[in-house]
Amino acid sequence: MRGTRSRTLFLGSAAVVCLALVIPSRARSCSICRCGDPTFNALGTDVFSAGAFRIAVDWDRMEKSQGPPEESESQVSNTVTATVSYSFGDRLNLVARVPYSFKSLTGAMDGVPETTDTHGLADPEFFAWFRLWASPLEAGIGRRTWVSVQVGVKTPWGQDDLTGPDGVRLDEHAQPGTGSTDVFAGLGGFYLLDVGSSLFGSAQYRWTGTNTYGYQYGRIFLANFGYERKLGPVVDAVLELNYRWAGEDTVDSSGEKDPDTGGSILYVTPRVLVNLGGGFVARASILIPTFRSLNGYQTEKAIASAGLTYSF
Repeated sequence: MRGTRSRTLFLGSAAVVCLALVIPSRARSCSICRCGDPTFNALGTDVFSAGAFRIAVDWDRMEKSQGPPEESESQVSNTVTATVSYSFGDRLNLVARVPYSFKSLTGAMDGVPETTDTHGLADPEFFAWFRLWASPLEAGIGRRTWVSVQVGVKTPWGQDDLTGPDGVRLDEHAQPGTGSTDVFAGLGGFYLLDVGSSLFGSAQYRWTGTNTYGYQYGRIFLANFGYERKLGPVVDAVLELNYRWAGEDTVDSSGEKDPDTGGSILYVTPRVLVNLGGGFVARASILIPTFRSLNGYQTEKAIASAGLTYSF
């Protein structure tokens, strides 16, 4: 028991140090507040389970503001995402995610606050996890360790041309979708400490595209590390570190940058999973920002998340 605890403490400390090393001294954050790993969140750590078909529904609430005080813009976004996953054998997992976004954007027009509410299909994305290596099967445990690669694409299929009563296209941040094609790739891994606890992590880079209006969200790097522990036959507890770095947004075809976008942020994320039986697992978490180094005038608040996964 003492050896297991020491190993857990050592690996956890090493992960924190590694994350600290990748945080740039001059960081930048993004206007799309993406953070965490949707695969581990929605599907759990049993990513490569042969023939497993999973359906998940998640709700996320994000709140942020940007811009100097005299022209600050605040945004509240609620997103409902449907995730479908299927494992082919024990080496390949295909995932599709379709989000629907509800946004409320508040800004000042001639000193008078003005709120714009929108909703619509956001950008679906499709990706694959391919297992590169795994340790041999062990009796009563299975595969203790695996390492995988992830590749995917975010489509431009979400709505990005919503207009106001005057027929003019609404602000970029009020649009449910980005209108751009993004590609992403990364690595993920899992290590089973014992029958009741495990470590998992991932890193990903996103190459963001430009939409037809010349807007390009900053490129994104994500790093995640988590520890999961069974508290009993029904409840699991998870503690994660979720890091995001992003470049500044490009606002038009001239290449002009938005100085109030881009930066780094590190979240500490406690999560609870409850096995409801019959293949259903309920999840709830909160991403708490603990380190911020954001460009210009920006604030980001905690992100609340809840979901339900069905496996069969």
